Parts: sequence; C-alpha cells; structure tokens
Amino acid sequence: MTAVLDRPTTAPSDPDAPPGRHRRTDGSPRWARLGLIGLLASTAVLYLWNLSASAYANTFYAAAAQAGGQSWKAWFFGALDSSNFITVDKPPASLWVTGLSVRIFGMNSWAVLAPQALMGVAAVALLYATMRRTIRDPQLGAAAGLIAGAVLTFTPAAALMFRFNNPDALLVLLMVAAAYALTRAVATNSGRWLALVGVALGFAFLTKMLQGLLVLPFFGLAYLLFANVGWWKRIGHLVGATVALVVSAGWFVVATMLVPASARPYIGGSTDNTFLDLVFGYNGVGRISGGGNGGGPGGGGQAGGSFGGSTGLDRLFGSEMGNEIAWLLPTALIALAFAGYLVVRSFPVFRFDRRLSRTEQASVMAWGGWLLVTGMIFSFMSGTIHPYYTVALAPAIGALVGFGGAFAWKRRSHWDGRIVLGAMIGAAAAMSIVLLNRNDFGPTWCRWIIGVVAAIAVVIILVGGSLGWRKAVAAAVIAGSLAGFGGTAAFSIATAATPHSGSIPTAVSTSMDGGGMGGPGGMGGGRPTAQDGQGTQNGQGTQNGQGANAQAPTGTGTTGSSTAQNGTAQNGTAQNGTAQSGTGTTQSQDGRRGGGGPGMGGDISSNTELVTALKSTSATWAAATNGSQSAAGIEIATGKAVMAIGGWSGDPAPTLQQFIAYVKAGKIAYYLGGSGGGPGGNSEISQWVAENYTATTIGGTTVYKLI
Repeated sequence: MTAVLDRPTTAPSDPDAPPGRHRRTDGSPRWARLGLIGLLASTAVLYLWNLSASAYANTFYAAAAQAGGQSWKAWFFGALDSSNFITVDKPPASLWVTGLSVRIFGMNSWAVLAPQALMGVAAVALLYATMRRTIRDPQLGAAAGLIAGAVLTFTPAAALMFRFNNPDALLVLLMVAAAYALTRAVATNSGRWLALVGVALGFAFLTKMLQGLLVLPFFGLAYLLFANVGWWKRIGHLVGATVALVVSAGWFVVATMLVPASARPYIGGSTDNTFLDLVFGYNGVGRISGGGNGGGPGGGGQAGGSFGGSTGLDRLFGSEMGNEIAWLLPTALIALAFAGYLVVRSFPVFRFDRRLSRTEQASVMAWGGWLLVTGMIFSFMSGTIHPYYTVALAPAIGALVGFGGAFAWKRRSHWDGRIVLGAMIGAAAAMSIVLLNRNDFGPTWCRWIIGVVAAIAVVIILVGGSLGWRKAVAAAVIAGSLAGFGGTAAFSIATAATPHSGSIPTAVSTSMDGGGMGGPGGMGGGRPTAQDGQGTQNGQGTQNGQGANAQAPTGTGTTGSSTAQNGTAQNGTAQNGTAQSGTGTTQSQDGRRGGGGPGMGGDISSNTELVTALKSTSATWAAATNGSQSAAGIEIATGKAVMAIGGWSGDPAPTLQQFIAYVKAGKIAYYLGGSGGGPGGNSEISQWVAENYTATTIGGTTVYKLI
C-alpha cells in the first residue's frame, strides 16, 4: 500500500475547475475498492451480529415503533400508543424508519434494531465517499476514506448507538450525508448539491432537533469562502439552501399547528402541547442552559446529568464520555491543527510545494467546525446530557484523522509530516493506555505492548525519516497506527458484544455493571458504577456524589448497592439525596418529574394473567399507567394501546378532568398506577381512581378495573 500511495496519480482532475471541465473519473485503486468492501463487511458484522441479544433495547422507542406499525396517524406524529394519546419526547423522523420496518416485518427485535445497524453501515460508506471526493489525489483520498470509515466504525459510541434504537443513529447518518453533499457542492459549485445539504440537515432537525443544526454555520461558511464561483452566486446558492432547510424542517412543524389538538396526540415533552415549545424548551435552549424544562428525565436539570460529568474542557475525556469518544479525540485535534497549518501554507503568499485545493480547504473548515462547535457545546452545556450524545462527534473525528494522517504520510519526507505522524500515533497510544487502565479493561500486558510499540514507532519515524529509511518508516507507521487504534477497536467490539437496554445505554465497562439504567420498562439496572465522585440512586447515576436533592417515591424497582470513586454512595443513598425502595426519579429545576420508572406497570410480560386480561379488552386504551416507560413495557407485552399519564417527563396530560371524561366514555379499561402517581404520573388521578374504584389483583399485580 505504501508503494501505491507514492505512485503518480493517473488522469488527475482539478477540483477548482468550473463544472463540465476535467470531470473526475473514479481513480480509486483496486486495493481501495477491496479495502472498502472489507470495511463495510466488518462494519455490518460488528453492528448486526447477535443484535437480538438486546431484545427491544429502549422499550420507549420500541413501543412507539410498534404503535407506528399499527396506526398511520401514530406513525406520522410519533405517538407512543396506537390510539394517539401522546408522542415521544423527540421529533418522529427516526420512528418513521422503525415504524415502517415493524409494519413490514412485524414486531420483533430485528425489525426494531436492524434499521439503526444498516444506518451505521451507510454512514461509514458515505464518510468514505466524502473523503475520497474531498482529496484531489485519488490514492490519498481513498486512504483517507478508509481510515475515516474505520475510525467511525470502531468508536465505542458508534458501536453502541448503531446497535440501539435511539434517534442518534439516523442523526449521524443525515449529518454525514450533509457533509457529502457539501463536498459535492464545493467541488462543482452547485446550488443543487448545496440545497441537498439543507434538506439533509432539515431532516436531522426532525430527528433530534437543534443538535442536527450545530454544524450549519461552518458548513455555510465553507461554501461561501471556497466555492469557485462569483460571490453573488454563492450567496444565492446559500439562500436557496436555507429555503430548502426551512421547508424540509418546517413542514412537520406546520402540520402540528394545522391539525387541531383534538385530532392529534399531545406533543410529549412540551408544556403547552406545541412543537415549538419542545424546540426551544425541553429539547432546545433548556438542554444547553439547564433552565426551563430542559432538564428532562434522568438529568434533573443539573450540569452533567446522567453520567455526563461536570462541565469543562475535560468533560469529553472523563467519566463515561471518555469511554465512548475520547480514544482518538486528541489525535483528531492534532490532525486538525496540522490541517489548519496546511490551509495557511496554501495561501498564495507562501511558496508551498503542495497547496490544498478549494475542496480540501472547505473540508478542513467543515469537519473542524463540526468537531469544535459540537465538542464545546457538549463540554459546557448545563442541561441534561448523556454520554451517547457523543456519537455525533465520531464522523468528524474519523474525517480529521483520515485527512491529517493521509497528508502527514504524503509529507513524511519533510520534518512537519514526520512530527505530525509521530504525534498522532503517540496521542492515540497514550489515550488508549489511559482509558484501558482506568476501566481495567483487558490484560495489563496489552497496555505495555501498546506503549512500547508506539514509542519505538515514533522514534523510527522521527529519526529514520531524516536518514532515508523509507521501508522502516513505513513499517513503523503501520505498527504504530495499529497500536494506537487497538484500544478503541477492542473496546468497541466488547461494547457491541454486550447487550444494552434501558433509556441511557453506556459502553461496555458500565453496561456490564448495569449502568445502562435498566431493562424493559424500568431503570433499576443492577449495580451501576459511578466514576469521578458520581453517586448512584437505585441504579441511576447522579453527578459528583449528588443525589439530585430529590427523594424517590416507592415503586416496584429494585434497590441495589452502588459504588462511587472519590465520592460516597452506599446502598442506594447518595450524598445530598436519599432513595427509598424502588426505582427513583429525579426532580428537575422547574419541579417536573423526570420520568421513566415503571410505577406498577413496568414489564408485565411474565404476568400472563394480566397480559391476557389486557389483550381481551376492546377499549381505546387497554390501560392507563403512570409514565411512558411503564406504558411502553405494557404495550410491547400486549400489543394494545396504553395511556401514558404524564408522558416521559411529567407532561400536563391528561388533566384530571380529561381523564374522568375518558373513563366515563368507557375508553380506558384498567388503571395501573404507583404510589403518589408514580414517575411521570399525576397524583390527583391516582387519588381519584383510588377513591372511586376498588383495587383488584390480577396475577399478583394490583389494578383498578374502570369499565
């Protein structure tokens, strides 16, 4: 491979040429095509192998997919239940995919999870194609594409989320698709390709709202500065792309406004049943600032909720976030600095032996902006943040490592190229040793091998390069890269081999201890491990030894012992907070409950008598229960619609008066509720039911028959 990378490019093209001239033919060498086939096959195996071990993974979204497979209205709005009481707390784009899959293949684990795995394979393929088209030299571009794709595949956050049914898989795919379209737009000065950037990011907004738009400023700036067409045309193209973005993102928002509230489900996560409140509150500014209702479930509105760690530049390197994304992050930052150096040396004032093309310079701006902006927001946002959010950084890390590594190799005969190659290998190996040691992952001798091989490789690259040892340098680069890459690859494989469930999945080290916050219908996940002073609260991690200053109501979860490093947490009791028996909830800053616990509903699949009773009813809702997680478990077990009182995060739906009206109309067959309303529930409704109906027991579960 080293020989072919040095081979002169055949039929070169000028990326700066106007459209129609010197059209680039596919100059990818045979080794690159074979490498791509191997990469995609490896990605498919990693993401699809034994996928059903995670069952339905996040039952919240699995139940919504089931509802979408039963009702087109539920599919369109992203309702949790087929009778369209309330939506999930995110836009419905990812549920459009899984809902169609369930409708075609039936409700099973593969129908729910396989779409995300295939999205991962598609994202890797698109990232390869993007890098191949970015770099002018086909040999170099193919090498950069393979490196970028491999980094994306073997990032633990990616191995986690492309095997899970949260919206993040589709979000990453759409953002990579936008980057590919941007590359085509800059290379061909095409307003149409730029409009596709807007379309892709618009649907990213409909997947996970504002997170899908974090890359927008630098994407627009990259086209404005580096497209090879007149300034007014560039501005016109950007206006057209903006219109495409607004239309592709806004049509669904308009639909929720035009359809009367009585004819659609309640917008879960909002305080006033509007989509815009969801955008600017719970899933928008509140996530960043921690104010309003952005705390949401699991985070309690506190900085670093749900294993995120305290805010600061080191957040992405510590705690669970480091396990999922930090392996090659320092390497990517070194590559970005080197890429910026190459961009500056490409200015006409410098007499540089190889100037970057416009497309290459635009790529540096786009991917660099993606990494820096997203990384800084994740580092300092004060609202709820979960470690798996960091999967959005994986494509940028892969692209920059591929770009920087390829160009450093090309310049290995110069001092700057050798220094960068050595620095990238050293940073990757050092971070691997730190993370492997911190998690006590694998045998100790592996860490020694990584360190020794990387150190020898760096010395040979720096010294041998100046002495003309070309073969020795090539061997050192290959050996050092494998050593630095080995840690993240092993951790990703182990993550993919670990079943994950619950609402906040984590990488292998915490998932094996139950840190994924539980199985279907609940959050009691066994014995979670908290790092950096994190306490735990009945299976739910809290930050810096804090118990979220909330007392958990009694429910039907499990209480297990917990451990904390540099903090005190014993038998479910964390500093500044006490958890009683059962799965606890946290109290967000605006007083709304963080939902997700099972109440008295939870996972009832083992209660065959109750499942039979619920299946036999023909009411609009077979049951009503407190919280979306409880409702989700019941829906999956019975295939029936269940009313989730309070939704996921304590939504004001239904009111007591609305609930009474539903009961009097004979639309709810049973009520299954916990003490005081339960997680996400309504204590007034619980009290009214207890005062007006007699509790009965079905299969050991206390229920109230309403009709």
